[in-house]
Order: sequence, then C-alpha cells, then structure tokens
Amino acid sequence: MRKTLKTLALAALSATALIGVAQAQELKVGVQNMAPWLDPGRDFSNVGSQFYFNAFDPLIGKDATKAESVWQPGIATSWKQVSPTVFELKIRQGVTFHNGYPMTVEDVVFSFDRIINSTFAPYTVRKRDTLPNMAKVEAVDAETVRISATKPEPLFETLLNVQQGMIVPKKYVMGLTGDPNVAEAADFEAFALKPVGTGPYKITEFVPNQRLVYERYDGFWGEKAPFQKVTVTRIPELSGRLTALKNAEVDLITNVPPDQLDPIAADAKLKVEGMQTPLFHVVIFNTQNPKMANPKLRQALSYAIDRKTLNEALWFGKAKVPTSHTFAQFGPLYMPELNTFEYDPAKAKALLKEAGYDGTPIRYDIQAAYYTNGLLAAQAIQEMWAAVGVKMQLNVTEQWTGSDPTMMARGWSNPMYFPDPAGAFGIMWAPTGNSASEGRFKADDAYIALWDKFRFSTDLADRKQAYTALMQAIKNDPPVLPLYQPFESYGMKRSLAWRPLQGHIPYVLDFRAGRVNLAAR
Repeated sequence: MRKTLKTLALAALSATALIGVAQAQELKVGVQNMAPWLDPGRDFSNVGSQFYFNAFDPLIGKDATKAESVWQPGIATSWKQVSPTVFELKIRQGVTFHNGYPMTVEDVVFSFDRIINSTFAPYTVRKRDTLPNMAKVEAVDAETVRISATKPEPLFETLLNVQQGMIVPKKYVMGLTGDPNVAEAADFEAFALKPVGTGPYKITEFVPNQRLVYERYDGFWGEKAPFQKVTVTRIPELSGRLTALKNAEVDLITNVPPDQLDPIAADAKLKVEGMQTPLFHVVIFNTQNPKMANPKLRQALSYAIDRKTLNEALWFGKAKVPTSHTFAQFGPLYMPELNTFEYDPAKAKALLKEAGYDGTPIRYDIQAAYYTNGLLAAQAIQEMWAAVGVKMQLNVTEQWTGSDPTMMARGWSNPMYFPDPAGAFGIMWAPTGNSASEGRFKADDAYIALWDKFRFSTDLADRKQAYTALMQAIKNDPPVLPLYQPFESYGMKRSLAWRPLQGHIPYVLDFRAGRVNLAAR
C-alpha cells in the first residue's frame, strides 16, 4: 500500500509539473541582431529569417526535422498539379488571423499578388529573385486557389513553402493607411511594424532593432504553442549574451563562436546545440567593376584561399568546406562530386601573371560583427592573398556595399532560401537574381540558356546536366567563392530541450509545439 501511494503521489506531482510547464512558461532569448521591420514577403535577411516561422504559415508545410523535403499540409490541406504551368490548392477552412479576421482565399491571392504584381520596390525585388516564374494567383471558389506559371514549373510545392509566400491579411494590410480599398506602399511599410499572421504565436510587441515579444495565439488552427510568452531581446555583444545566459536572464542565446562552446558546456547548468547551417559564408566579386573584369584575376583570388585552414582555425573543423555550390537539402540535386572550387596557390600565382596584375590593392569590404568569424576570416584571407602577391585593402564597414559600383570584393553569405539550387545559388546568381539586380553580375546569352534549361526543365537528368554546366561556367568566370557552411551554435539552459533543425532555412528559431520544451525552473 505504501509503495502504491508513493507511486501515485509521484505521478500526480509529475503531471502537475508538466501541466504547469506546458501552460505557464515564458521563454527568454538573447539574439545578436534584431530586425528593423518584419514582413515575410519582403524580407531577405538572415536576421529576419529567425522570426517568421512562429507567427506565420505558408500554403504548404514541411517536416523541418528532415533535411529532405517532406511536404505537409499548411494553410493548404491538399494540392495537385493540373498541368506543367498550373497548380491548384484546397485552402484550410476556419483559420483566423491574430487580429480575429477570418482567413479566406482572398488573403491567399493577396499575399502572392502583392509580390508578383506590385510596384512596391521591396516586393518587386522578391519577384525577380524568388518568384520570377509565378504569373497569376486566382481564387477558383471559396476553397480553391489556382496558381499559374509563365513557363513549366518543376518547383511548385517548394515555392509554396517559402517564407516570402506566408499568408497575410488583405483587409488589415490595406486598412493601415490611406484608402482602405487600395494596397499602398505606406500600408506595406506600416504592416512591417505591426505584423499579423496565422501562426501559433501572435506578435504583441515589436521594437525595431531591439525586442520582439510573441504570445500564444489560442485561436491557432493547429497544435497550441508550448509557451504563453516568448521574449526575444537583442544583445549585440557576445560577452553580454554569455553573461545574460549565465545569470539566468535568458534561456537561450544565438551566435556562439566555437571557442566558447567548451566553456558553456563546462557549466553544469548550461549546454550547447549547433549544426552546419544550410548557408555559405562567401567571398563575392564585382564582375562589373572594370578593375575586377578579368576572370583570371578572380580565379586567382579564389585559388589563393585555403578554405580548409579557415575551417580548422576559425571553426575547429566543425564547418563544412564545399566542393561546389550545393547543399544536402537539395536531395537528388545535391552534387558534391562537382569540383567547382579548389585551393591551388601555384595556379593562383600563374593566373595573376596571365591577368597582368600590377599590384593594385583589392578592396575587401566586411562588417565587423554581422557574421560569426567574418572579420577573422577576412584578415586570414588578407594573409593568403599576400602570400601569392596580392595586396588587400581591408575595409571594415557596417554599410551594405554590394550595390556600390566601386566594390571589388566583400564577405557575405548565401543562404538556402528554399531546398533547390534555384533557392540558394539561383537567388543570387540567376540572370534575374540579387547580384544581377544590384549590378555586380551580368549573365551572357550562353549562361541564360543554361539557366533556363536548369530552372524550367521538368526532367531531373536535364536539370542535373544543366547545373553541372552552370558550375563549370562559375569556375571559369567566378563571381563568388563559398568558403564554408558555418557551424552555428546556441547556448542554453540545460533544462531547455531545443535545437536548430536541418529542414529549416538558416537561423529559424522554431518554438512551435513539439520543437521545444523547458523543464520547470
């Protein structure tokens, strides 16, 4: 009897603790950077990508626990491809936005139409680099949406999972400023400061560049959020984030460099989690700057960089040095057998001679603290270039110089925006991609033909063949050198069960049900 009573008492205590944890928790997060605005449709940044998944939903969901693409119902409950250029989806009924408005097919149409037919500059950029093939989105009836493409579209499901296609409330957005019957630029700017979605958390406070507060949305159509409140605070200095974690002021911190992993793990109350992020830290070249026009110069600068040494020195070997521009998340289009990028200092010296390099300094722009180890990598590359006879003018600046005609080279990143080469390499170096839009890259006719074959073929073998040829074109006339996939790490309380997931785009802080748990404090 005593043993039975003890067992029942322990069970009751455990149940009470679980109920309390599940219903009354607050999670506090310290991040290195906070977004200046929040709008999934216009955002392109690594900073913003942290925050949308908790508050917004795409049409088609994805199992984030798997690297490969396993599609799941989202705002759409089912879908079918009607023809090579037409796709239809059934829209979930009974969904409401955080402001209480019912979500309808008109909101779905609006969410895409504001991008593909917009004159608002930030959306027109996303049209060019993310949704260039999407021609029309229309409501067939109260439960059905039809999406039409200009050319055959092999990536319908993939594109309907992207962040930029998350669903927003038409009536709310249009009513924020001016004429409530017209979608105006001022409406979109206002929405970016007061965002409303359909996800498990609603955004109740947003202070640009400083703080974001989520609260559980009890009207969510899916499984309820595990936390009543999540507070995300910008703590830009690493020392500040580490102190806040050790003092229990926060439960989780981002952007922990490799040299801090062991000290955190040595604390009995703390632990670390991390993964090779589906993103490359890269060196980009301004191929349209006359001083950088010679492909042999850019080839030499690429061959001179010992990326394996960078990995060992800066990431303790935890990062991944790629042979080509490819990620495991690409599934059958993951092609590590390609040998696009190599280290060969002797070849670098020979190419410099062939290019007639005269010792002119190469300006290399880098932000001081935006990327983990970014400045340290730039300083190491400066020494590597010097070893083959190239002078680097290291320009540390917080200004974005990617569209500056005088830019020569700079450190940047190339995320996987969706799991296909078109969603990583293509976002930046497609003929209509970001690099072309900003004027540092221009595709010739042969490149455009290769791109079109790769992007719009519905035959996998043709896509692989075309992408192989594109990578050879990049090797011959390089606009970019991927350095490595960084091993991004997070520090947290030992009682917190959370980790980054390989099925997400980079840096997503996923606090949905089943993805996180915090034991009683």
